[in-house]
Amino acid sequence: MSQPDSQTREEVARLRAELDDANYRYYVLDDPKLTDADYDRKLRRLQELEETYPELVTPDSPTQRVGAAPAEGFPEIQHVVPMLSLDNAFDEEEVRAFVKRVGERLERDGDKLDFCCEPKLDGAAVSLVYEQGILTSGATRGDGRTGEGITSNLRTLRSIPLKLRGKDHPTLLEVRGEVIMSHQGFEKLNDKAREEGGKIFANPRNAAAGSLRQLDPKITATRPLEFSAYQAARIEPDPGARTHSELMARLRKHGFRTSTHLKVVRGSQGLLDYCRELGEQRDDLGYDIDGVVIKVDNLRLQRELGFVARAPRWAVAYKFPAQEQSTWVRDVEFQVGRTGAITPVARLEPVAVGGVTVSNATLHNQDEIARLGVMIGDRVNIRRAGDVIPQVVRVLKEERPSDAREIVFPERCPVCDSQIERLEGEAVARCSGGLYCPAQRKEALKHVASRRALDIDGLGEKLIDQLIEREWVQTPADLFRLKAERLAELPRMGKKSSENLIEALEKAKHTTLPRFIYALGIREVGEATANTLAQHFGTLETLMQANREALEAVEDVGPVVARHIHTFFQQQHNLDTIAELRELGVDWEEAEVGERPQPLTGQTWVLTGTLESMTRDEGKARLQALGAKVAGSVSKKTAGVVAGPGAGSKLTKAEELKVPVLDEDEFLSRLNAWEKGEEAT
Repeated sequence: MSQPDSQTREEVARLRAELDDANYRYYVLDDPKLTDADYDRKLRRLQELEETYPELVTPDSPTQRVGAAPAEGFPEIQHVVPMLSLDNAFDEEEVRAFVKRVGERLERDGDKLDFCCEPKLDGAAVSLVYEQGILTSGATRGDGRTGEGITSNLRTLRSIPLKLRGKDHPTLLEVRGEVIMSHQGFEKLNDKAREEGGKIFANPRNAAAGSLRQLDPKITATRPLEFSAYQAARIEPDPGARTHSELMARLRKHGFRTSTHLKVVRGSQGLLDYCRELGEQRDDLGYDIDGVVIKVDNLRLQRELGFVARAPRWAVAYKFPAQEQSTWVRDVEFQVGRTGAITPVARLEPVAVGGVTVSNATLHNQDEIARLGVMIGDRVNIRRAGDVIPQVVRVLKEERPSDAREIVFPERCPVCDSQIERLEGEAVARCSGGLYCPAQRKEALKHVASRRALDIDGLGEKLIDQLIEREWVQTPADLFRLKAERLAELPRMGKKSSENLIEALEKAKHTTLPRFIYALGIREVGEATANTLAQHFGTLETLMQANREALEAVEDVGPVVARHIHTFFQQQHNLDTIAELRELGVDWEEAEVGERPQPLTGQTWVLTGTLESMTRDEGKARLQALGAKVAGSVSKKTAGVVAGPGAGSKLTKAEELKVPVLDEDEFLSRLNAWEKGEEAT
């Protein structure tokens, strides 16, 4: 194969630069210079040259936006800087209160501070990491600390630069932003889906989130997605920017789209004027927003204000009032959620709310029905909370028809006929048929297979979905009836993967009583309570036969948990599933009550850092088996802290409080002594 000459290399470099510039002008500056035909012609020429000379292909080439094969799943990515939520302000008084609060913390007049404002886009939050100017990873927000790695999908968005513009880009840059779908793009996507019999999306937000999570990047590439940056979470070396608005200008310089409505204003009045103006423009923006994001503009002051547990003190989201419409309640049905929660759902005369046709609305629970005084046949006001979830907010009782009838909450689960349980003081009623109820099947199977329960290696969420979809598994017992030959029929399984799963299921049959109790998924029975129950009753049979008084006699089991346990074992479906599991070979060694000494009863311990001889979960289990509680934070009541390499704030707190700290060797020595019934020294 011939090697590219210098003229070819120069042409490739020129085409890439021209295409990158065209993307920047189109998606960031909104000032296109190339026609679509010229863009396509240059892109085709670059593709031809790269096909002829594969060694010229680089990850940041415009041709590589759709270059990855379909994924089998998304890897977990830990956010170095957590993607926190924002506190909300729902009216002008709460905006003024935020400004006052900020001013008081800084000991200055809040109305003389500058704030940076921009629309709160209603889409999917993502994080992008650039190293040496090249996009290296992208992830969803997830739970704020761990997201899904969707780099290949994000690379398909032309509003996301594959490499930073300019020569003065940082060596490390993490950019946060929102992926949205415009109203026009959303309507075109749904129109096409209707023509082809595909999935119709409820709103642009769902369409954007669903498009980002396609396993095949080529599908994502066909969706009209746009990215807008709103934060530089990490930037190295420090550029010396003094304000958030300066950082946004820098991001724009590096090739990112930022909001054209971003504005710096002063004090409460400036904020309120901005919020009113943007609210008036809301319907004409061409994309969904649900409020305004307000940030203290000065970065030094941001650092001084700091954070609370889940949100920064220097920012708030002003939420626009939800749009409301009135309609008629035609019926009420009861849905069973994945955790057994019974939710009443009003079936409505269809009505358009905020551009979306609504035919159902949640009534939340029995207390909410009573609070609203709603009846079947009533005329009600509907609001899309956060412009997403429809809910009934008011009953127009003056328009109630003579044939309106009361809503009767069921006593038995509408899916599996198990008893519905509602504890005094709790709003949510739940189905008690956890192991049996089809509505809870997926969550029950995930819990049984989890590492701290039966620990079935290789049985993940996607495989569980396939097993349920084919109706191969209805209860946890059915897992142990699976055959390798049948599993091999599933997509991406194959003979070896199927055999490995069967081996994992065989291994999982031999467990411990605490693990088995935990695997049952009884409400509010976690690992520690499961261990306590096993130690107290000794056998599963004794536990199953215990009445509420006997259960309440167990340490740390109060009336509420005792009722959950008792109700669970009163359901014949659950007893049948347990019997099936045992018949299929699930077993454990049952100890005599009080056989193992409990020298740490009443003590609370904390594990921090990395242990080399065992996992922290294993260390936790051994401490619990000796009667200890294992907590996640250090207090004056902590009996001891086990600190391995990498121990951080918990170790510091222990030293401040003069709590005993053990290294791993000392911890192992004491564990071994306690487990032998000897005095630890």
